[in-house]
Amino acid sequence: MSYQSINPYDGKTIQSFDEINDKQLETAIATATACFETWRKKSYAERAIVVAKAAALMHERMEEFARPVTLEMGKLIAQARGEVELSADIIAYYAKNAESFLAPEKLHPSSGSAEIENAPFGVLFGVEPWNFPYYQLARFAAPNIMAGNVVMVKHAGCVPQCAIAFEKLWRDAGAPAGVYTNLLISYDQVNRVIDDPRIKGVALTGSVEAGKAVAARAGLNLKKSTMELGGSDAFIVLEDADLDKTVEWAVWGKMNNTGQCCVAAKRFIVAEALADRFLDKFQTALSVLKPGDPMDDATTLGPLSTEGALIKLLDQVKRAVDNGAKLVMGGKRIDRPGAFMEPTILSNITPDNPAFREEFFGPVALFFRVKSEDEAVSLANDSEFGLGGSVFTKDVERGKRLASRIDTGMVFINHPTWTTPDLPFGGVKNSGYGRELSSMGIQEFVNKKLVRVAAIDAPA
Repeated sequence: MSYQSINPYDGKTIQSFDEINDKQLETAIATATACFETWRKKSYAERAIVVAKAAALMHERMEEFARPVTLEMGKLIAQARGEVELSADIIAYYAKNAESFLAPEKLHPSSGSAEIENAPFGVLFGVEPWNFPYYQLARFAAPNIMAGNVVMVKHAGCVPQCAIAFEKLWRDAGAPAGVYTNLLISYDQVNRVIDDPRIKGVALTGSVEAGKAVAARAGLNLKKSTMELGGSDAFIVLEDADLDKTVEWAVWGKMNNTGQCCVAAKRFIVAEALADRFLDKFQTALSVLKPGDPMDDATTLGPLSTEGALIKLLDQVKRAVDNGAKLVMGGKRIDRPGAFMEPTILSNITPDNPAFREEFFGPVALFFRVKSEDEAVSLANDSEFGLGGSVFTKDVERGKRLASRIDTGMVFINHPTWTTPDLPFGGVKNSGYGRELSSMGIQEFVNKKLVRVAAIDAPA
């Protein structure tokens, strides 16, 4: 069974869901295709009525939406509520701003007049991950629906209740059938959807391996795609950083969503002058996190999303240590029911250690000491990933100078990489291509059509 709700807190199966068959898939694509022909003709104001209603319903039903996030993938309930709020804010943001973002752009040719119009592509297909079960959907769906596209989504197999709840949200908001479609489909059916000529664009958030497969398939079909893949964000601490505040952010940046975040702080690169004190305070702060029921607001350490995710992470840590890394703390499964792992710090990681290149998707921090800014930048850039990163220093201008030298899609000063509706999100290198959110995110799947008026005579 590909779609199962299994509570990672106790390992119990909550509910299973059948995949749809090919006939049902064909009906879904046909419905979406027909819907696009009417949805594209709606005004921005008409679309905004539906989209703003969806945002309002998410805000009103926060607990109703938050609970399945915690039950299906173990996110702490307070963080699940925060994700619901963020998702609603993203939806509301595009309801308000889409028309201005996609307003015709006047050009100034040497003669006559010209402008760029923004026309929707059509039916779009998204493949989305489990770690932020609503946020990932909201940032794909909201801008594209407001642009006049319609969307179909294959969500991760371990969060089917969240996927179904998000589809129902759009129906409850008054969206016509086909504006937003959740697809409980197999991996083979994913290829069928991408190959279908009625699908005009493809977006994926997920692993590098998944990105390569989906991007290749989209490319074979000459379809525009965007990819938001993994990350190994550097958290650079210069010698003049405010140590106490920086450690607080280090814990948040590493442990938010139990470290299961593309833009989690993963490589802690600390100036030698602060390294020992930072490591001591960081270790102390991680050691007091309290495992327990993620539904309990008192719990500060939740489980990993699945048993498989835990086993993979434990194996990564073992291989790192076998190849010479030092286990500063943690590294083991917590002796209790559920997919719980100790907060872990690894140091002494050399470039020939597999850990140097890998993404650790969980509560594992890699710790590095550096003697200079140049060494910090060089180490930050020595990665196949290029999603986000952060620099901590009391000298903001110094931080900005370093930020301009870091090869990522995002760099934050005195704050770990994070996301808001009005900031673009995306990376370079193996972290993918394209941008989501802000005014940039709504531009990815629109036809930027030139309309030219020229009152000139044909050449003789």
